[in-house]
Amino acid sequence: MESTVAQKLEALTKLQSIDSELDEIIKVRGALPEEVMDLEDEVAGYETRVGNHNSAIEELELSITNNKTAIKDSEKLIQKYEEQQMNVRNNREYDAITKEVELQQLEIQILEKRIKEAHAKMDAKNEEIIDTKNILEERKKDLDNKKGELDNITSESEEEEKKLLKGREKASDKIDERLLTSYNKIRKNVRNGLAVVPVKRGACGGCFNVVPPQKQAEIREKKKLIVCEHCGRVLADVEEVEEVEEKKPTRTRRTAAKKKA
Repeated sequence: MESTVAQKLEALTKLQSIDSELDEIIKVRGALPEEVMDLEDEVAGYETRVGNHNSAIEELELSITNNKTAIKDSEKLIQKYEEQQMNVRNNREYDAITKEVELQQLEIQILEKRIKEAHAKMDAKNEEIIDTKNILEERKKDLDNKKGELDNITSESEEEEKKLLKGREKASDKIDERLLTSYNKIRKNVRNGLAVVPVKRGACGGCFNVVPPQKQAEIREKKKLIVCEHCGRVLADVEEVEEVEEKKPTRTRRTAAKKKA
């Protein structure tokens, strides 16, 4: 059976009431959840940086090993060429072998330079790792402190929040999907999270713009959903303002007793 407009408004008002209570709980936490998330991202970033430095050091170590192997190969070639020089038949062969020896010696110098540069890079990377780890430890301490603060605040309202979330689920089930989607969209687009408001003193309870009397009459009838033409919030009811008649204070005249002469 399809709900009447009055029932829909009642369900929306109930949902809004629950959401407002949840908003207050979240408000108490302040910026802590965002700060925790930012610190978690920062910690993860520093850990990744340390990992990248370690990977770079491993690559440098491998290049040093390969270069040392290449030096040994060049030294063997030099030894081989020097042995060949002992058996040359003419100066041309001697000069050719001498050139090969010089090339291998030059290759050894280049490889030794590369090894030296790799060691320098490794030293720099190790220093960066130490600095990054120091910062990482500080951020981890900050993260632990922030998490502790957030856990304390969360634990205080945990039971109440669970109860409200359960109530919200029940209240949402009573609202059709299309209307619920519109409600959530309005809540997302307004600052105070109020998607369903009453008319107070002739004005929208959300944006405080004046609601015409004819519109107020339609809201009271609850025959159709009325939204504020200025902010788009659902106007669920009109709060009647009781006019209290101010009593004017009565003045009492005091007559001074005449003193007898």
